[in-house]
Amino acid sequence: MLDTTYSVETPEGVDLRAQAAGPVPRILAYGVDIFYRSLILIALAIALAFAENAGLGIWLLCSFLLEWFYPVYFEVMHGGQTPGKKAFGLVVVNDNLTPISWSASLLRNLLRFADFLPFAYAAGVVSMTLGRHFQRLGDLAAGTLVVYRRESKAPQTLPDVTPLPPPRGLQLQDQQALISLIERSGELSEARQRELAELLEPLTGKKERAALDYLRSVGTWLLGGQTGGK
Repeated sequence: MLDTTYSVETPEGVDLRAQAAGPVPRILAYGVDIFYRSLILIALAIALAFAENAGLGIWLLCSFLLEWFYPVYFEVMHGGQTPGKKAFGLVVVNDNLTPISWSASLLRNLLRFADFLPFAYAAGVVSMTLGRHFQRLGDLAAGTLVVYRRESKAPQTLPDVTPLPPPRGLQLQDQQALISLIERSGELSEARQRELAELLEPLTGKKERAALDYLRSVGTWLLGGQTGGK
């Protein structure tokens, strides 16, 4: 059985994992997006029919914008999901599993012309099929990949703690690593959890048990402000 697990180890020693999406669900998601874009263009054509040449110019401009910036807008502004990807539970992320950036989304989508070569996205399909993580050429250039969206998981049962906001300077990747640490607390020994917690001592100023308790409080805050054990 093909293992599609994609794993990244953070500087704090916490593994972030996701399941890479293969060609079939990605092609189906792309088909859904083409359907929605086609509906928009048909509606615009009907609305602009009276404007003759000017209407044609506006329609062509809208067609260009939809072709190149429809996916960029949704990927950046809607959590890495176009309507098609959302329908199939897919999400685009950076290859370190952080949310996709404007520059990465622009690059991966502008390079779709390379994936299209020589016809019908043949190069992109071949790249996804041969690559371990199903990345098309645009993904490889932009440092992105498409994964299955993880369902939100309730945090592991913890001792009652008061939620605390994260310390200043805690980067997004560190926050994701902390959430992963809280969710996997049942899989890690107490000693290993303390070891990982101490790696953030420069930010927390705490050691050993105090560091772990503090990070549990921050973790419950990041997971929605719910106190552990409730």
